[in-house]
Amino acid sequence: MTAAERVGGSGPCSVEELRGLFLFEKLSDEQLNWLCEQGTVHTYAPGQVYAEGDAALWFYVLLEGTVVMSRRVGTDDVEVIRTSQRGVYAGAFQAYLDEKVPQTYRNSLAITVPSRFFVLSAQSFSTLMHEWFPMAVHLLEGLFFGTQIQQQLVGGRERLLALGVLSAGLTHELNNPAGAALRASSALREGVADARTALGEIAAEPEHAPDLQTLVALLNRAVEQAARQKTSALGLSPLAVSDLEDSTADWLDDQGVQDGWRFAPTFVQAGLGVADLDEIARTVDEHVLPAVLSWLSRILDVESLTVEIEEATVRISALVGAAKQYSQLDRAPQQESDIHTLLDSTVTMLAGKIPDGVRVVKDYGADLPKIPVYPAELNQVWTNLIDNAVAAMDGSGTLTIRTVLDLDRLVVEFEDTGPGIPEEIQGRIFEPFFTTKPVGQGTGLGLDISWRIVVGRHHGDLSVESVPGDTRFLVRLPVKLT
Repeated sequence: MTAAERVGGSGPCSVEELRGLFLFEKLSDEQLNWLCEQGTVHTYAPGQVYAEGDAALWFYVLLEGTVVMSRRVGTDDVEVIRTSQRGVYAGAFQAYLDEKVPQTYRNSLAITVPSRFFVLSAQSFSTLMHEWFPMAVHLLEGLFFGTQIQQQLVGGRERLLALGVLSAGLTHELNNPAGAALRASSALREGVADARTALGEIAAEPEHAPDLQTLVALLNRAVEQAARQKTSALGLSPLAVSDLEDSTADWLDDQGVQDGWRFAPTFVQAGLGVADLDEIARTVDEHVLPAVLSWLSRILDVESLTVEIEEATVRISALVGAAKQYSQLDRAPQQESDIHTLLDSTVTMLAGKIPDGVRVVKDYGADLPKIPVYPAELNQVWTNLIDNAVAAMDGSGTLTIRTVLDLDRLVVEFEDTGPGIPEEIQGRIFEPFFTTKPVGQGTGLGLDISWRIVVGRHHGDLSVESVPGDTRFLVRLPVKLT
């Protein structure tokens, strides 16, 4: 019996019910009304709704009931999700890719009790995505095909292993920037929606609203300021940054901006102080100043998120290039680089993997020169060393990243407060496939790869000093080419 034959009844589509779902809560009334016009609400009897591999014709959103998703593994159907959470979705959620990929269901969906769904055709879902979120569609397409590249690389691990390379570690490494891009794209959607809302509030006061040219000028000035003067480049201590955020939040509150504390970090990170905000306040009518500041903050967030996504996708490409170089199929480009920039971008990429109980301290030396390096490969080294330090501390501790110039060498030190490395195995940790992690949690290739990159590619040195509570990995890189 097909899903259509098991429809127990249909009911009206309620805009308020859709608004209560996490998937649609940010949509406007106009968009929700469009969904109700295009979609339907159906109640299905227990059984299969669709099967993996069938043509993906419908997008399903659970309103009430219980769903079970499964994937075919060999000859068995393996349950992967069972949930009663309202708003979970399944079906043709990749319809926005159109003919670029085969539009088939990627899993099977069944229900265990009579369940109500909001159902939208794949064509309507594709229209929705392309018309409402064109930028997000481009980003998601890139992420989707980037993931396919990862899968192809993993699929070729037998050939890579035959060449003596690190296929097992590559997938883990690629997950970091891919995860960062996914998180940033999700936040980007919310930021764009909030910016639209703030812009609507400005437009609602036509007698007070600044003209478009003024808004664009304000935005361009803020974006240029953010590009020139990031907080990380100012050398401010965390306490000083916190004080700046507090004073900015107080200023925003005085101007009538609701939840000014939420916007203050964005302005501080962009290098916009109270004096800059005062200048904006002199330019904009006080009636719309809160809405203009809210809009400006959201657009700065969007700018920052797009940079994060760009860095993540570049990182994926760079890691693929590093894998080719390791197998002598390619060579990564060498360039004069700021080590602090590379370290900061890696910490950003790994932020999602660093537990709340782990504190990251940056103790950077001043006025360090740019040095000739292979940036993509050094980022891989930083990733391995940070990941190992975080894992060693098991959820709590301090990771200190320290840089200093030592004669003709630039030294980067990663110090963690974990239990340390036993003295009897310290001489083996750079051997390929040697790992102290449990089976399935480590490949034993990370430190071997790092050693090859630092010593083999950069003619530097990688060493370890460890006692309980104080483990330090030291990377020494030549300042000049030899």
